[in-house]
Amino acid sequence: MSSVLIINPILYTSETNKIPRTDSIKDTMIYALCMGFVRNGHNVTLIAAQDYAPVREESYPFEVIFMRTVWHRIFMPRCFPYMPGLRSYLRRHREYDMVIASEIFAPWSYTAARVCPDKTIVWHELAAHNNMLHRIPSVIWYNTVARCLMRKVRVVPRSEAAAAFVRQFMRRVSDTVIDHGVNLEKLDTIFGREGTQETGAKTVLPEKKKQFAVVSQLIGRKRIDRIIEVFAEFVQKGYEEYKLYIIGSGEKEEQLRMLVQEKQLQDRIVFCGQMTHAQLLPVVAGSEALLVYTSKDNNMVSIVESIAVGTPVVTTSVPYNAAYIRREQLGIAEDDWTEEALIKIVEDNGLYRQNCLRYRRKLSNTFCAERFMDVRASSEGS
Repeated sequence: MSSVLIINPILYTSETNKIPRTDSIKDTMIYALCMGFVRNGHNVTLIAAQDYAPVREESYPFEVIFMRTVWHRIFMPRCFPYMPGLRSYLRRHREYDMVIASEIFAPWSYTAARVCPDKTIVWHELAAHNNMLHRIPSVIWYNTVARCLMRKVRVVPRSEAAAAFVRQFMRRVSDTVIDHGVNLEKLDTIFGREGTQETGAKTVLPEKKKQFAVVSQLIGRKRIDRIIEVFAEFVQKGYEEYKLYIIGSGEKEEQLRMLVQEKQLQDRIVFCGQMTHAQLLPVVAGSEALLVYTSKDNNMVSIVESIAVGTPVVTTSVPYNAAYIRREQLGIAEDDWTEEALIKIVEDNGLYRQNCLRYRRKLSNTFCAERFMDVRASSEGS
């Protein structure tokens, strides 16, 4: 059993510095990773920014510390928060066997790299420079701070693209790629299980219906308008019985509703609004594909969760997940995809679904936790 500290100040994406408060953090990606370590028998502590603390008090099976952030005009809470209490905390608490910090271009990762470099693993996602202030701070950071002052830490990339990018600046980059994990036990709670441990118990997933799902903020860069247009073309090709469920909310919702009316698809496209995981996952699991048309994203948790419930993905090549979607045939990943991609995913749905179910264990939070422990063991030996 090991003692693991995870430093991940930003718990979920916010488009502005006014962080929307939620009732719970239990649906976040980093919470799933923490639970993976807990399920594997390790002691876990999570440090997050106070700005992301839930509105309601809740209990967790591991320690969660919400730290105060300061100087918000420079260290913006949505992308670059600074927690002044972190350095003293790391100096006081030497009991951790491993410290996992998110991202290289991050003040918290720099702090961990300086205080406890031998224990620190930076779990890195970005495959390009951060666009903040025309990328100037990012370029300086990677070429000076990362290259010189963080050179002792081990870096674990979250994608092949992230690995290629960070190897330009840092030498100790692991060959092991660890994507965001999914809590498969939580899926069992939602869907149930059948069989026994001896015969091979498995999650009971719903039957596929003639429908697609979108799980996204309704904002410009997500290009939900393009999904609606392609779906309209798909329906005109003789697939009138299919429905499209759009889960999420955002500033573009009214415009998207008007587009649906223009296409006369009010009876085919359903706006579901915000939904909890327990509500949205049955919709995704019952769909023949998750549809993604984003123009700017990194690793997308919705893609990982879709694959975990046996639903293939049709996406642009923008998300970093696209690399293994192509390689493992977990769906279709191509830019400017059209109704022909939807026709193909429908016709070959059985094959894609089996590939997803075969691959899902590699996306589990416990498997991700195991791989971090393997990286730590190899680091100690090198």
